[in-house]
Parts: sequence; structure tokens; C-alpha cells
Amino acid sequence: MDNKTFLIAGIIIALLIGVVAVFMASGDPDGLESTSLIVQGQKTLTGGTPANAEIHEDTTGKFAYQSPMPDYSLGERFGPLGGVIGIVVGVLLAFVIVIGISKVLVTKKKAKEAQTNQ
Repeated sequence: MDNKTFLIAGIIIALLIGVVAVFMASGDPDGLESTSLIVQGQKTLTGGTPANAEIHEDTTGKFAYQSPMPDYSLGERFGPLGGVIGIVVGVLLAFVIVIGISKVLVTKKKAKEAQTNQ
């Protein structure tokens, strides 16, 4: 298998996993979000998350930002399709970044080898 076929197969597999994962993801917060709700008294350790539970952060005087894709979606208007678009954009963006970094590293390595051979 040549490199081009390998890369295309990898991208297709990543996209398939990402798209399927959107529909399998739990709407119930886990990990850090769940711990925050427990600490704030909005959830019990073994209980479910109330529908109106909201994490409250004191960001007064602190650095804060709004995610471009909160909860890996494009908002309520797009529904699950927003999650699919977010995954596709994320996979392709990660691919472009990795390819860009590898091109820079290969170019630097070739330049260093050319300098050494002179």
C-alpha cells in the first residue's frame, strides 16, 4: 500500500468513526463537567443529571472565552448535523496541521543534510 492510499484510508476511517460517535455520544455530562455539578450541589454522585443543571463559573476578572463549537456542535439549529459538520471540520483541520508540520520538518531535515554534504 502506498502512502497516498494509506492517508486516504486513514482519513476515511477517522471520518466514519467521528460521524458515528456523534450519534452514540451521551447527553449526560461526564468527567470534569459531572464533578463540577457534584461540587456545586446540583447533582449527587450516583444520581442522574437534572435537566436544568448548569455549571456556574466565577470568571470575574479572569480570562474567559467562548468556544466556537460548544459541546462539539454548531448549536441547536443544526442538531446532530452540526456535530457531524464539527467532526468533519475537526478531522480535516487536524490532517492539514499534521501534514503542514511534517512538510516543515522534512524541509528542515533536507536543508540540514544539504548543508552537511557541502
